[in-house]
Amino acid sequence: MLRDSSFVRLWAGTTASGLATWALPFILGLAVLDTDLDATGLGIVLAARTVGFLVAVPLGGVLADRHSRRAVVFWSGTAAALATPLVAAGLGRSVAVMAGAAVVVGAGQGACRPAFQALTAEVVAVDRRQSANAAITFAVRVTTLVAPAATALLAVVTTVPALLLGTAALWVIAAALPPGGTRRPPSVAGRHRFVTEFLDGVREARRHPWFLAGLAALAAVIATGYSATGVALPLISQQRYGSVAVLAAAITAYTLGALGGALLISRWQPRKPGFTALAGLACYGFAPLSLLLPAHAYAVVAAYALAGLGIELFNVPWFTATQREMDPKALARVSSLDFLVSYGLAPVGLALIAPAITTAGAPVVLTVCAVVCLAAPALAAFAPGAAHFAYARAGR
Repeated sequence: MLRDSSFVRLWAGTTASGLATWALPFILGLAVLDTDLDATGLGIVLAARTVGFLVAVPLGGVLADRHSRRAVVFWSGTAAALATPLVAAGLGRSVAVMAGAAVVVGAGQGACRPAFQALTAEVVAVDRRQSANAAITFAVRVTTLVAPAATALLAVVTTVPALLLGTAALWVIAAALPPGGTRRPPSVAGRHRFVTEFLDGVREARRHPWFLAGLAALAAVIATGYSATGVALPLISQQRYGSVAVLAAAITAYTLGALGGALLISRWQPRKPGFTALAGLACYGFAPLSLLLPAHAYAVVAAYALAGLGIELFNVPWFTATQREMDPKALARVSSLDFLVSYGLAPVGLALIAPAITTAGAPVVLTVCAVVCLAAPALAAFAPGAAHFAYARAGR
């Protein structure tokens, strides 16, 4: 793959966008430590970015199917790059300016995601897409492992606004590097209204029962298991183990497990990739289960490593199957539906789990999370085509 210049450019652009996406909340967290931003302002800015992301994901899917996917990546990355300096300019001066700019940054992030997914299918041959998707996700996991320490070190010698401008430079790279694809956009006469076109993408998704079942399972796991990681893990790390060391170790183990999963699936071709992927997704259930039981700290760390390994055993075959099975004309819209449902439910789960723990208690909530994480992928395995993430329909 590294000898394919088109893929290397796509890989570098995708990695740059992922790093810029990850870095913004971490850098703004440093601004809170420097008292340039308070916790309320941080929440407002990050919420504004999430709103921009969720609004732009379906829009980006429609535009990427309507126009050149390369052009959508360019303009979405450019928008994020131009808005990021305004986030820096508002720091310590105006939360309203920062929030307004964050909406645009989030919109750039949201619009480029389905375009990148669809562009991968154009640039990479079918038999190499699993390796390509594994290489992309591996790079993203490496950045989440290495970047916190690197950013903290940079913060010693430079300012938070300068770090924010660094993310703008990453968006410039994300916009400029990816190559053009081979697809020819549809004619102007064939275009319809935005809602109609997006619903056409939904109809394409509905033609694949395995996709709907897998997406439902993914959304359930993110809304429960991911929320348990975000809310319950910090509380239990402090209350049960007396420090945040278990929190840090578990998150690190999750990332290392994900790296291992990406490496494994880049070489391994399972006979039934759908079943393998769903089994990997179910591994996330061990994370809330380890928090529920009075386990040793090492067991918690091991459970999170297993969850990380499993999530990449799911992600890579899932993306590869979506790129292979969906109508290329609707691929970006189907991908936008994927991101909209899975990422859209994550904030809902995070918002609900803390009140649920307060009302019902952590053991009850963690039990529910573990059961959902284990049961949802198991139920999805009964969908037609789930074994191979492919559904042989009449006339196909």
